[in-house]
Amino acid sequence: MYSRRLQFAAACAGMSLFGIVMISLGSLLPALTLRFELNQVAAGSLASLLPFGILAGSIVFGPVVDRYGYKTLLIVCTALVFLGLEGIAVTQAFVFLQVSIFVIGFGGGVLNGATNALVADISAEGRGAGLSFLGVFFGIGALGMPAVLGLLSRILSQETIIAAIGVIVLLVAVFFMVIRFPAPKQAQGFPLVRGVSLIKDATLILFGFILFFESGMEGMMNNWTTTFLEKEVGATTESALFALSWFVAGLTVTRLALSKLLKYVSMWTALFVSVGVILAGGAILLLSTGYAAALAGLLLLGIGFAAVFPVVLGTIGDIYAGISGTAFSVALVISLFGNMMLNYVVGIVAQFYGIRYFPAIVLTSLCIMLLLMLKAKKKVVTGQHQ
Repeated sequence: MYSRRLQFAAACAGMSLFGIVMISLGSLLPALTLRFELNQVAAGSLASLLPFGILAGSIVFGPVVDRYGYKTLLIVCTALVFLGLEGIAVTQAFVFLQVSIFVIGFGGGVLNGATNALVADISAEGRGAGLSFLGVFFGIGALGMPAVLGLLSRILSQETIIAAIGVIVLLVAVFFMVIRFPAPKQAQGFPLVRGVSLIKDATLILFGFILFFESGMEGMMNNWTTTFLEKEVGATTESALFALSWFVAGLTVTRLALSKLLKYVSMWTALFVSVGVILAGGAILLLSTGYAAALAGLLLLGIGFAAVFPVVLGTIGDIYAGISGTAFSVALVISLFGNMMLNYVVGIVAQFYGIRYFPAIVLTSLCIMLLLMLKAKKKVVTGQHQ
């Protein structure tokens, strides 16, 4: 069956799985800590394995899809996510738990990159809009995982729930098997020289560093918001988690709206409006002394972050259409380093100066990202990227 609708549906299913992957460790870590009697060091080692797995998958996927296409890679990596989830559900050995988490991360990293590249390939007349709609399904997966665990944990063991989710993941792999995907863009052989040259391509690196700060800011919001609200605003743990869900909901709903709006609004308008909304949200969060104000700031931040990834990846897809998978790999790897490094910076600042400076780090990152956007606009508008 060859249908762009089916291909888009496959990409959305894969992105939902990546949402599950990204939230899986956070949802499961408390129970795993009890089950394996882990100390903080061991628990921290698990937390570091997931992003390293995602990073490895992000490096691999681009050249593979450009040379061999999407189908086999998507099937294999969906199967890896299945095996990883089943491993978490049944293993009694810590080393196999570590392997399972890395495997889930690797499969998720490939799914994230490959589904974005696939949508960019099949949405030539509206890449930003298509990628925005795809991003909605990341939110569905990310919000759905803890919801399912919360609803079913009263009647089923967590291991049973995880095993059942793994079976659903396997059904997605079967879906990938029965549809046709676009032909490889470099079926006659991967252009190694051009692929390597992308690592030094100034325009691509510039867009990659825009995503470096975007990914870092999103990661900071996901990882540090609850701590900030509890210590600086006096929110309970439950209230802090509810507030974080507003951030994710704002991101998800806005991407749904952008899937229509980006057909009529220029990429630069969308990006600069996003910067303004993030600035407003960050300032409100920085100055907030009450829960309601913090909630409003988080909602604005979620709305503001929604456009950056789809618009930037869509632009990369336009500029590097013949080798888009590899170009996406380069940009996404840079973005993942931003996520890891900026979260590390927040940890150091929180340790020595307090978590109250967390919104200031977000705003500083935003200012740097704005400068990079202005430079990128000049390159694209003047044709210096060609």
